[in-house]
Amino acid sequence: MSVINLSAYRFVALDDLPALRERVLERATALALKGTVLLASEGINLFLAGPREAVDAFMAWLRTDTRFAGLEAKESLSDDTPFGRLRVRLKKEIITMRMPAIRPEGGRAPAVDASTLKRWLDRGHDDAGREVVMLDTRNDYETDVGKFTDAVDYRLASFTAFPEAVAVDRARYAGKTVVSYCTGGIRCEKAALHMQELGIEHVHQLEGGILKYLELTDGAHWQGDCFVFDGRGAVGADLLPSGEIPLLDGEKAGIRGQSCDAFASKQTPSDAFASTRPSPQSSPQRGEEANAVGASLHKNREANISSARRHLGEA
Repeated sequence: MSVINLSAYRFVALDDLPALRERVLERATALALKGTVLLASEGINLFLAGPREAVDAFMAWLRTDTRFAGLEAKESLSDDTPFGRLRVRLKKEIITMRMPAIRPEGGRAPAVDASTLKRWLDRGHDDAGREVVMLDTRNDYETDVGKFTDAVDYRLASFTAFPEAVAVDRARYAGKTVVSYCTGGIRCEKAALHMQELGIEHVHQLEGGILKYLELTDGAHWQGDCFVFDGRGAVGADLLPSGEIPLLDGEKAGIRGQSCDAFASKQTPSDAFASTRPSPQSSPQRGEEANAVGASLHKNREANISSARRHLGEA
């Protein structure tokens, strides 16, 4: 497998967006990379693919900007480039939450690395003896492909519905350590900060997300595959394309680079939590916003892809 697939993000204040966009576009184009780079005042979010020499050269160039020095990327391999073209876009947010007060560039919640999390899950508690609750911040169609064992799953149609869902369920986490997770770490950065704002104690985010966990551990406590927003569809615990979700050719146009909210999901029969852990209160239904999004979802896969293209990365 000769194609390197990169995903990386950083919450950092950016104030030269148009000029930065032109520089990033010029460099990525010169290296014949494909994928999506999102730029916003809160930071950068990128998904790129190409030969080893090209992706290494791009990251080395990007890190010469002090704002991106030390930027770490998660890598996986494939035979083919899972993107059809290159996009560099300016957005309101690099991951859409619509909670302006949540600003990870100003400081992040505590993080737990992959090896520590695995140790906690092996033992059934964290180092302080508290029960560990895994909280999936992804959308329902992603969690249907794979998730951590017994993770809380709010059956989200959109990440913008997460704040309300967790707010009405915060009693669940009293006296426990909650670890929010997502594919690469970007959503759980905002999710963890929001939970802290709600007064939930002992909140951690999984450093590097699912992809880093699978890279650095044996994949224990993970069930299924990991959904990715590109032509691969999903990757297995070995981070290789799983082939479980064959995507249409049109999906290689760069859908992976969106904020993950526009991509419509298949319908699911239940709005209840998928977690087997009992909640101290009745499970909330989706918030009004989630219901509105869910009601607008198309009933077939091709229509979903068309909708995703129209709203690609919409913040």
